[in-house]
Amino acid sequence: GIFGAYILAIAMGFVDKAAAAISIIGGADGPTSIFLAGKLGQAQYMGAIAVAAYSYMSLVPIIQPPIMRLLTTEKERAIKMEQLRPVSKLEKILFPIVITIVVSLLLPDVAPLVGMLMLGNLFRECGVVKPLQETASNALMYIVVILLGTSVGATTSAEAFLQVDTLKIVALGLVAFALGTAGGVLLGKLMCKLTHGKVNPLIGSAGVSAVPMAARVSQKVGAETDPTNFLLMHAMGPNVAGVIGTAVAAGIFMAIFK
Repeated sequence: GIFGAYILAIAMGFVDKAAAAISIIGGADGPTSIFLAGKLGQAQYMGAIAVAAYSYMSLVPIIQPPIMRLLTTEKERAIKMEQLRPVSKLEKILFPIVITIVVSLLLPDVAPLVGMLMLGNLFRECGVVKPLQETASNALMYIVVILLGTSVGATTSAEAFLQVDTLKIVALGLVAFALGTAGGVLLGKLMCKLTHGKVNPLIGSAGVSAVPMAARVSQKVGAETDPTNFLLMHAMGPNVAGVIGTAVAAGIFMAIFK
């Protein structure tokens, strides 16, 4: 979805840096979209990118289900996946540490994005910094959201926002989001074939990084076919992977264009 939208943005007349910033909307990750737009010096498009990214994040339950039903059969949607294995506390603690180290070594520019995500994960899983966990997941998060929304909104003047380019960005965001959803479902169908029906293709749609909304949509569409089918925790895997993948894509663009 991200790279498809990048090609379309170039075709619609945007310069390479602007196209890269716009295409990240396809990952359904608002902070990453704003971060990349700032890093690539695309402040004139930041307001439109932020509006499009957060709008499509909130529209996940409306946009994704028709695409998911179109690309899957009723039999595929009814597939029940095996129970997940128990995960030890050591694995839960090592996961954010290993991810941060690996991604930071491969793409240093994206270390702030992945590092903050995994720091919050580590706060939660280590179990020894409960006050920090509660502050980060509640008060601090809301403060940052207010400051981020206010600062982005303050830089979005009518002259900069009320333009044809804004409509193009919104349209490209929708295309990127749809392509990302379709790509995830199609890869899920491929994995279903390779595993002889052990993977429900619906979890692939959660690959866009709207956490946990996209995973809930996978659960909802699966439950429509079979109310006893529980896909939520299976879908959280590609959902978290989508966050990391979007950050990595942003890092690739930064490495190329910065």
